[in-house]
Amino acid sequence: MASTTLQEGRAVVSIYLIPLRRLRGPPSDSLVFGHFKHIDANDVSSHRKWFGEYGASFRGSGLFCAPRLWTIDPRVINHVLTHSMDYYKPPENRKVLSRILGQDGLIVTEGEAHRRERRILNPAFGPTQIRELTGVFLAKAHELCAYWNAQREGSGSLRTNVMEGLSKMTLDVVGLAGFNYAFEALNTDLPPNELSLALNEIFKQPLKLSLSSILGNALPFLDIFRDERAKAEEAALLTMQRIGKQILAERKAGILHESSEKARTLEKKDVQGRDLLTLLIKANMATDVPESQRLSDEEVVAQIPTFFVAGHETTSTSTTWCLYAITRDPSIQQKLREEVFTLSTDTPSMGELNSLPYLDKVIHETLRLHAPVTGTNRIATKDDVLPVSQPYTDRHGNVCTEIPIAKGDRILIPILALHTSKEIWGEDVLEFKPERWDSLPDTIANVPGVWGHLMTFLGGPHACIGYRFSLVEMKALMYMLVRNFEFEFAVPGEDLEPFGLFLQRPRVRTETEKGAQLPLIIRPCKRM
Repeated sequence: MASTTLQEGRAVVSIYLIPLRRLRGPPSDSLVFGHFKHIDANDVSSHRKWFGEYGASFRGSGLFCAPRLWTIDPRVINHVLTHSMDYYKPPENRKVLSRILGQDGLIVTEGEAHRRERRILNPAFGPTQIRELTGVFLAKAHELCAYWNAQREGSGSLRTNVMEGLSKMTLDVVGLAGFNYAFEALNTDLPPNELSLALNEIFKQPLKLSLSSILGNALPFLDIFRDERAKAEEAALLTMQRIGKQILAERKAGILHESSEKARTLEKKDVQGRDLLTLLIKANMATDVPESQRLSDEEVVAQIPTFFVAGHETTSTSTTWCLYAITRDPSIQQKLREEVFTLSTDTPSMGELNSLPYLDKVIHETLRLHAPVTGTNRIATKDDVLPVSQPYTDRHGNVCTEIPIAKGDRILIPILALHTSKEIWGEDVLEFKPERWDSLPDTIANVPGVWGHLMTFLGGPHACIGYRFSLVEMKALMYMLVRNFEFEFAVPGEDLEPFGLFLQRPRVRTETEKGAQLPLIIRPCKRM
């Protein structure tokens, strides 16, 4: 016991002796929270100020002022994200994610377990598969238009929180496209869907930073003191797992029946089908996949909450921010409307959606300036040395060309700060300008994102596997919405602000008790 206590004591002391202390950085404004309170989405100005003063990488403070690296240096970020076996998500972050997604989902797992899951899941998210799902995206976008039209008074306008309708639409999409399961969240003739209610209970209010929540994530024995949010997360996860097990059993039985009727074994080349779960199950059941690479039924079920949350919440949030951006600047809204009417169809193909250049630029600019996920964390699993883009001066006045990292060091990559860095994007970085994508600065070339020189979908082996799904769904939504409606703010634009830890949503500054919302006035659009 004495030996264990001594080792733990040395580990605690070593945190304050690590090489990161050599870096310059802002003073901590809390002995307990460090800089945690500045992680909120409405405090990005502090991040930009610090990066302007201390450079692309600096020493920030974590819990009890333990040093941690904050960085927007593309070379540092590229090293961390591409060496995914050396840099994991910290255990406290994985614990928060596991309360919503379960312990074995793709977003939570690390190391060899993540690599094995990704290998099985990859075929379901290729361009061919997403092309097949475009019709689902458009059909549900059309239903959302009908949902809002039904609430309008005659030929008049509608005041609505667009987040509510978008959330129902994206839940319906992930049900059909992900599992061939009809949630019917947009069907007003049916009672509210239990999963929709459960997810809304979680995401209506953001994670709250408190000493109890931080210590609860760090110290397992404090789990017995669960707040209302933790109880809601547990209930939502149980609901998702119950529905997931039911869907899995039905889908496996159907695949086995289909295979037996054809009187042959299932091989990897036979992997086809419309919904993602069917593709996943077929890939996992293929006889030419080694047993060691297969996922257990428990691991397959564990992917379902990930599909629900990642495929539903982030896309609805991104589209909400896109509507915010085009409502704030009516000239952008009008230009986008003119472009989508150059196509004479309400059911464009994926290729036709991707052929609309201004729509593509509006989506790019939304996911730059209003990235739904505002940051990501990593912890070093071994000592390492990080290469830097430019030499820097440490707190002792020494010019350095690398950053030494010790095992256990935490690294924060603030995505919004990276996306709004004047050094990378230029002086007009805080303006929503779709035209910037016509002529991009050379400085963004080294940003290691999987898509569009952005970190919205991360990069490296842990990059978002469903980024194509999200992009095409978002394009289908915006295509249908601007063809059918004109949008204006229902409250003064200056009363709207971003909020949330790591996942930002809009809210009304004077109605914070209502949580996330974007109240807009919707009017029918005249066909052009």
